[in-house]
Amino acid sequence: MKWYSLIRIRRPAAGEVVAEVRVDPESPWFSGHFEGNPILPGIAQLGMAIDMIKEFGYKACRVSGIKKVRFKQMIRPDDPIKIIVRLKERSPASYSFRVMVKDQLACSGLLCTENL
Repeated sequence: MKWYSLIRIRRPAAGEVVAEVRVDPESPWFSGHFEGNPILPGIAQLGMAIDMIKEFGYKACRVSGIKKVRFKQMIRPDDPIKIIVRLKERSPASYSFRVMVKDQLACSGLLCTENL
């Protein structure tokens, strides 16, 4: 069972997945970051982006590299989250991703994969 809820997923264009998700405010991810001021840790954000890559149909893949990751804004309990993943045209095993919160960029980067 996932630690977040997938509210909606769509494929607006070839090579792109857009998902709206919700993380329960009682999630253990929030309990460790930080007492009295909970935020969703970066590793959890990367995990959701990796799950969206698997929505492309590449269930049997693993991440071989993470590049250019930038964390711009904190994600707090009950924040609406949107994840956008795009297949890079020039590198078929690479995906750019953006994690948005309240229509603002929270995290972005590039995930490289390889098939198992």
